[in-house]
Amino acid sequence: MSLDLSAYRKGVKAPERPRRLSKGSTALGKSLKDKSKEVIYRELGMLLKAGVDFKKALEILAAQSPKFEKEIILGIKNKVVDGVSIYESMRESGHFSPYEYYSIRIGEETRKLEEILHELQKYFTRKIQMRRQVVSVLTYPAIVMLVTVSVLYFMLHKVVPMFSSVFRQFGSELPRTTQIVIKLSNHSGEMFLSMAGIVAGLVIANHMLKERDSYRKFTSGMVLRLPYFGNLIRKIYLSRFCQAMKLLITSKATLINSLSLTSKMIGFYPIEVAIEEIKGDITRGSSLSDCLKKHPVFEDKMISMVDVAEQVNQLDKMFETLADQYNEEIGHQTKMIGVVIEPMIIIVIGIIVGVIMVSMYAPMFDLSKIIKN
Repeated sequence: MSLDLSAYRKGVKAPERPRRLSKGSTALGKSLKDKSKEVIYRELGMLLKAGVDFKKALEILAAQSPKFEKEIILGIKNKVVDGVSIYESMRESGHFSPYEYYSIRIGEETRKLEEILHELQKYFTRKIQMRRQVVSVLTYPAIVMLVTVSVLYFMLHKVVPMFSSVFRQFGSELPRTTQIVIKLSNHSGEMFLSMAGIVAGLVIANHMLKERDSYRKFTSGMVLRLPYFGNLIRKIYLSRFCQAMKLLITSKATLINSLSLTSKMIGFYPIEVAIEEIKGDITRGSSLSDCLKKHPVFEDKMISMVDVAEQVNQLDKMFETLADQYNEEIGHQTKMIGVVIEPMIIIVIGIIVGVIMVSMYAPMFDLSKIIKN
């Protein structure tokens, strides 16, 4: 979506008032893509900076957007014209995350909407880049795993039964590994169906329980204990924490308000719980760095830098520096995932195929002796 002010100057008429979407609903099950959000925030910020009022800016964006995005933009515009705040309009549309509409709320309250829009555009730019890195890194391993599962199913369902019938004809005693492989082959259909059922059950259970605090505590704890990936996920959420705090402190929000809004914007249970306790400690006179020390989810490096920033009264700049450092580390660790996973997948595939082939061909040598006798 490109920005064309001439289209507005020529008198582009706004489309008819669209049907309003209730909170949490989407048109035809669609959702607003991150790339679309990045473009909306970038061009909306450019228009506001150029002196265009908010209503006209939304009309310009809507005139140059696809039908789905146009409905969302005009729905927000109509609500704003009716007297609803921008923050409430975005939240009720159901297409924006808490991080977005709470950021817009800060921009409205502090009259720094242009800066907030610029920060949101940067946030989605980084998010898109990270997703592209993850996709590029995991595409090859995913294809290899898919082929491996398909080959394994074919071997257990077609190849192994052929060997099994030959072994039964001669009635010789088979090695233990061969017996195990044959048993797996006899139940391969049930085994793969059971695996698919388990995956489907986990997805359904996650959907039903994801709002419960006990379930969120359990799953977040399990995720953080994962080798390598746990540390990566923690850095992703710490990066968001630093970005949100930088955004709010720059907007002149108080430290307590900044923490309250950050808790709603992050959406990660360990950090949410830690923030609630930190707010209580700060109201009793503790420093932010001393409060962070009590919670293992925050890294020592981050705590030390926050301590220094508090002494020189530069928390906003320090959080910006921390966010940049975490984003750089996340990018590096994401690239390393491919470097680590690819050889591991090859080794696992080699072991699986090797065990099956050895288990099938080892008895063939004994059969050749039986035939000679």
